[in-house]
Amino acid sequence: MGLLWWRFVSVIVALTTVLLCFNQVCHSQQAPNYTFVHEASTAPASASYDYIIIGGGTAGCPLAATLSQKYNVLLLERGGSPYGNPNITNLAAFGVPLADNSPSSPAQRFISEDGVINSRARVLGGGSCLNAGFYTRASTNYVKNAGWDPNLVNLSYHWVENIVAFEPPMLQWQSAVRDGLLEVGVLPFNGFTYDHIDGTKVGGTIFDRHGNRHTAADLLKYANPKGLTVLLHATVHKILFRTKGKQQRPVAHGVVYRDAKGVKHRAHLNKGSKNEIIVSAGALGSPQLLMLSGVGPAQHLSSHNITVVVDQPMVGQGMSDNPMNAIYVPSPSDVEVSLIQVVGITKFGSYIEAASGSNFGLAPTGTPQRNFGLLSPQTGQLGTVPPKQRTPEAIAKAIEVMNSLNSSVFRGGFLIEKILGPLSTGHLELRNKNPSDNPAVTFNYFKEPQDLQRCIDGVTTIERVIESRAFSNFKYPYLSIQALINMTANFPVNLLPKHDNDSVSIEQYCKDTVMTIWHYHGGCQVGRVVDHDYKVLGVDALRVIDGSTFNFSPGTNPQATVMMLGRYMGVRILNERIASEGFA
Repeated sequence: MGLLWWRFVSVIVALTTVLLCFNQVCHSQQAPNYTFVHEASTAPASASYDYIIIGGGTAGCPLAATLSQKYNVLLLERGGSPYGNPNITNLAAFGVPLADNSPSSPAQRFISEDGVINSRARVLGGGSCLNAGFYTRASTNYVKNAGWDPNLVNLSYHWVENIVAFEPPMLQWQSAVRDGLLEVGVLPFNGFTYDHIDGTKVGGTIFDRHGNRHTAADLLKYANPKGLTVLLHATVHKILFRTKGKQQRPVAHGVVYRDAKGVKHRAHLNKGSKNEIIVSAGALGSPQLLMLSGVGPAQHLSSHNITVVVDQPMVGQGMSDNPMNAIYVPSPSDVEVSLIQVVGITKFGSYIEAASGSNFGLAPTGTPQRNFGLLSPQTGQLGTVPPKQRTPEAIAKAIEVMNSLNSSVFRGGFLIEKILGPLSTGHLELRNKNPSDNPAVTFNYFKEPQDLQRCIDGVTTIERVIESRAFSNFKYPYLSIQALINMTANFPVNLLPKHDNDSVSIEQYCKDTVMTIWHYHGGCQVGRVVDHDYKVLGVDALRVIDGSTFNFSPGTNPQATVMMLGRYMGVRILNERIASEGFA
């Protein structure tokens, strides 16, 4: 009876969530009337606030909206607004921002030392403005291991979902993948759910039924307009510290930032022992900014002539990026354009997902280009050559060939796998003292044998799905699995590079075709750089709240949990502060 009751309750909650979303934002394509959002160039040379949040991304927006209910909050975002940009707001244009490598792009490209091309957000709303939209919660074990309050976690997820999460339409391709996963034993079928449960499920999406994207920036609808100031194109260069007490303990008290014109501004904390600076600049930006501010490995900071505030050798350590590998399946039947909707959560630690169809996007020059959206060479997802060979010339060649092909070639889709964790980790270092430049980051894909084995098992499961009866309408019968895997680099999609032998092991396939699924994390991990309240160890009045604190990527896609974390920690900070200050 209890199980049936909770299923009934979950259905009611889901229906209520969809109705709330529909009533609030589904048909709204106008920019919200955010009277608190301004260009940084309009800001005074100096101003004071109760909280200064650095990074208006997936965690920063819900955090700022929450804290603004009681306090005076400044949110500093180095990018611009997502509103009014159809390449962000429309599903059909997915991949266009990721393909734009201009200085004004909302996506800043970086290449890891491993050679895999990646991207970091530079826009209000962060990665939720750029991603494939999949929305799924962390597992109950993840929540338990993180030490979070499960009741507040659940309430915080619902707070997010009331505005940004939807049930996707299930069309032919995604349905075939779902049924194929069930046929090969990725069981049970869990239907549509935001929960992370072993088996096959239909997850949520931040694209509504009209194909409009809803991002973390939409969560600013919850903000108290009188308590929040958001500044765009505000690049923070340094966190300012002073010392207190006999121990001369560093205390964060302000920041230095520059506007789009390069003019320097300062923001300070109001007097009060509970006021704080919170860094939510992402897995690259947060450790980078701590180092630029003097919190990091002393020897490395000194090599860049940065004054050491705290010797913190773990800043920048534990960097991880979940590797993604894919198989392209050309289809004899038409397929819909779809991003991630179905996921197979296996017991061996690999997540099986799918995307289908192609569309014409615009290059930064405005020229139409054929692309595969999630897995396009325009976005740097070029798996036809090993990582170190993914040069601009190789990408340009793949795009040229792609644009010359008949549209029938693009009828099909990708089955992809992402591994749990991962266990393999790397590190991040500064290249220079410019916060707008990318740091150097190494992820060490497949360094741990268990990660490689999970990829092998994942690709093997994909092969079985492709051969399943449920998937038969979307596969040419004369194309064997080995033929699909061994497609040469003359075909400009993300498949295996040429080898002298006719057959390549799946192990080699995993190494050669590794790409990113943009779920990188680490650099300011709990227990190493921050405590369980996300306070930076060794200093006062400074926290880090974002994906840089994760030891493992939560769920099959982290965005739901990053947004939840912003809300969760905002509520916790408010509750603890209100209790300590003695008012309700």
